[in-house]
Amino acid sequence: MSTAIDPLEIEALARIMDELDYYQLLNVAPQANSADIRKAYHSSCRSFHPDANRTLPDDLREHCGRISKRITEAYCVLRDTRRRKAYDAKRGENDGASTLRIQIAEARNAHVEARKSECRGATTQGRQFHAKAESDMKAGNFSGAIQNLQMALTFEPANDGFKRVVAELKGRQKAGNRD
Repeated sequence: MSTAIDPLEIEALARIMDELDYYQLLNVAPQANSADIRKAYHSSCRSFHPDANRTLPDDLREHCGRISKRITEAYCVLRDTRRRKAYDAKRGENDGASTLRIQIAEARNAHVEARKSECRGATTQGRQFHAKAESDMKAGNFSGAIQNLQMALTFEPANDGFKRVVAELKGRQKAGNRD
């Protein structure tokens, strides 16, 4: 089964590749699930991989190599839910600009920063009560920390980071009472 692609299509894609976002490059909808993304990736790889096109002239094989690398980059970002979420957020910031690429490290850093922000709080009051809770935790005052985090939750009721810490502190409190 030959998976080689038409040389004109290779040249055309090589010219417009920088104008395509990852979804367009893989030819999937932004709502595509991971199975569809994987299927599109494997199909594209079979078509554009330089080894599948080894009978082509060197310049077209070079284009295939560049396209193949970009397809792999797209797949590495879109297959990972955290990277994909960071990519989609950045894509949204650019008002749908299709020239968007994201490096894997950049996606990882965006996720880490989002987690830190979630843990510290998104509002001034949330951050203020979180800071008080941290001071209480350092002093070993778990009940004070829980109260401050619960106050922070009144300002940020959807903050999963605050909820996690409250649950953890309540668990520590119960464990301390059993001893």
